[in-house]
Amino acid sequence: MAPPSKVAVIGLGSWGTAIASLAAPHVGELCGWDYLEDVVEGVNLQHKNPSYATGCVLPDNVHATCDLAEAVRDAEAVLVATPSTYLRSTCARFAPFLDPCVPVLVLAKGIERETGLLVHQVAADELGGEERVALISGPNHSEEVVLGLPAATVCGAASDELVRVFRSILGSERFRIYGSRDRIGVAACGALKNVVAIACGIASGMGLGDNTIAVLMTRGLAEMTRIAYALGAEPLTCMGLAGMGDLVATCNSPHSRNRTFGQAFVAGETLADYQARTSMVVEGYPAAASAHDLANRLGVEAPLVDGVYRVLYEDSPLDKEVADLLSREPRTEFYGIDDDARRETEG
Repeated sequence: MAPPSKVAVIGLGSWGTAIASLAAPHVGELCGWDYLEDVVEGVNLQHKNPSYATGCVLPDNVHATCDLAEAVRDAEAVLVATPSTYLRSTCARFAPFLDPCVPVLVLAKGIERETGLLVHQVAADELGGEERVALISGPNHSEEVVLGLPAATVCGAASDELVRVFRSILGSERFRIYGSRDRIGVAACGALKNVVAIACGIASGMGLGDNTIAVLMTRGLAEMTRIAYALGAEPLTCMGLAGMGDLVATCNSPHSRNRTFGQAFVAGETLADYQARTSMVVEGYPAAASAHDLANRLGVEAPLVDGVYRVLYEDSPLDKEVADLLSREPRTEFYGIDDDARRETEG
């Protein structure tokens, strides 16, 4: 497969910068877009992002622009790394300048609250051609990716050919890309694990111990599976890189903005203060509301998601939410998916 002559990366935050560093060796030209002029200037003049992943030196074939039309013009693939809350508006802005056959990879993780759409569906809604829109999700902290530490991810795509396209752009021995046709499962896991990570950060901040965090992770995984299955996903996807893999990293790592936000929240820090201090977007915050709404709409029982939602959006006391979770009647471990699906998951 011939390398693309030009690839665009939309959004040069920490993840977008890491993605640019992965893609640059495999393409002729990489054009990054960001709305911050100092980021664009730093990439163009010093081959570094002055605000995110500051230790990453980008190759000479990388340049940046604040002009979306320039970024996507003549691109043979577009990688969209904006936060999920800005995904629709950003796609709408560059859609008029993008050839309708160009493959698009969504790197955001979230659920659109107003519509309940997953990230690849939001992008396709604005760009058209859902079959050309793929997404990736996995245990991929940008801080480690830019260092070249081994990692893996799963690419959810409608065809094996599309997986191969993005594997040729991003894949290497140090960044392994597996394929999946289950875009719904990959997207749902990527959004929901962030909510669980906030819960784990809160538990850590409250000093509840490793056992509690392990329980939150595994019961959170059960909720993720129920919601994803209700959306039409394959339950086994939740046991893979997009589900359990990303959950382990996000719930335990000091790199996780969702976990560390949960810890900061217990200490009295607001979302606005945390994001201003870290310059990082907490994707789990809007995802908590979206997941809460979605679970209710689907009729899926999601007590952990609901508890995080009430704490963040309704100022429910933490002690009350902990007590409510502990007082629930235990049920079978994998309720909420049918017998055949459960046998696959347990097997």
